[in-house]
Amino acid sequence: QVRLVESGGTLVQPGESLRLSCAASGVGFGLDRYAIGWFRQAPGKEREGVSCISSVGSTYYTDSVKGRFTISSDNAKNTVHLQMNSLKPEDTAVYYCAALSRKRALVQAMCTRPETLEYWGEGTLVNVSA
Repeated sequence: QVRLVESGGTLVQPGESLRLSCAASGVGFGLDRYAIGWFRQAPGKEREGVSCISSVGSTYYTDSVKGRFTISSDNAKNTVHLQMNSLKPEDTAVYYCAALSRKRALVQAMCTRPETLEYWGEGTLVNVSA
C-alpha cells in the first residue's frame, strides 16, 4: 500500500508563488519505480491533470500552467514538489497527488487519464484570491 500526503496549500494573492509537496511512503515504494502526478479539482469542475513526472524524469504540463509551474522529484526523500509561480485566481482548487506503479510511464497519457492512477492523497487546498 502506498500513502501519499500533500502539503503546502494555503491562501495567496494573485501573482504570488507557492510550493506544494507530495510525500510518498509504503513498503517497497521508490520514485525510481513510480510515476507521480499532480491533479486539481475546482468547485463544479472535473478533476484535471496539472503536471506529471515519470520515474526517469520525463515531465508533462497542462497548457494553462506551462511556464509557471515546475514539477520536481527528490528520490532520496520520496517527495515530489510542484513549484507554482505567477498564480492566478483560476488556479484555485484542491490539489491532489497520485501515483502509478510503472517505470517510464507515458506522462501525457497519465496526466490526461486520472482514472489510471492507482493511489491518491487527500488533497491540499490552494486559494488564489485578492
